[in-house]
Amino acid sequence: MANRPIFVPITTGDVPGVKVLDVDFQWFPGMAPSQKKKSITSLHDSAEELGVSPLLEVSSKSEDELGVSLSAFNLMIETGGGKYRFSVESAFQASKVFERGGPYADLLNKTSLEAKRDIRLKESGNVVGFNFFGREFPVKPRTYFYDWLYVNALKQNNNLSSAAIYYAGFSDIEFNPKKSINCQAYSLALYVSLVATGMLEEALSTPSRFLEVSYEESSRNSLSSVQASLL
Repeated sequence: MANRPIFVPITTGDVPGVKVLDVDFQWFPGMAPSQKKKSITSLHDSAEELGVSPLLEVSSKSEDELGVSLSAFNLMIETGGGKYRFSVESAFQASKVFERGGPYADLLNKTSLEAKRDIRLKESGNVVGFNFFGREFPVKPRTYFYDWLYVNALKQNNNLSSAAIYYAGFSDIEFNPKKSINCQAYSLALYVSLVATGMLEEALSTPSRFLEVSYEESSRNSLSSVQASLL
């Protein structure tokens, strides 16, 4: 057995957020695509037993072309009035600022896989921040910059994002919260919640407002809900 999170967007009220459900399921070991698909099916079957359906696997391992297209390796973002175009993954890696170097902007011209495997990312020390075309982002909240980048990309790819809003939850079979921080399935769930609560445009008005709407206001809402349940 294994355990992976399912990300469920909050779609009621006016405060966005994401519920994280830890789901136990049968894991099928092996690197073959068929094994990954078996694990995804098992994960989704277990989540559906908890009442979360329909589900979309968001990764290159997805059997749904939509899920493959929404992978950070494939999802594209433009800036500079269309002058620059690159994947979310390449943009994320190219924006990292390390203790001893970075950002390595040349990674914007690399494929997603090339950018992620660049040796400088492992030899420059710890990540101390992010710099995306002159905009600086802190390392905390830990998923702040990645979420901001991914949500902005979704806003530009309406053909993909409009199809995603009909799903109740999202998974990424490769994401293990014990080993990784950022997750495209979480970022997608956050986007769906921002749309459903009518806060997308407000959140994307400035990076600082995205921080407030997506984390600070959501946290206050969660705290109020917990306090109310204790009364």
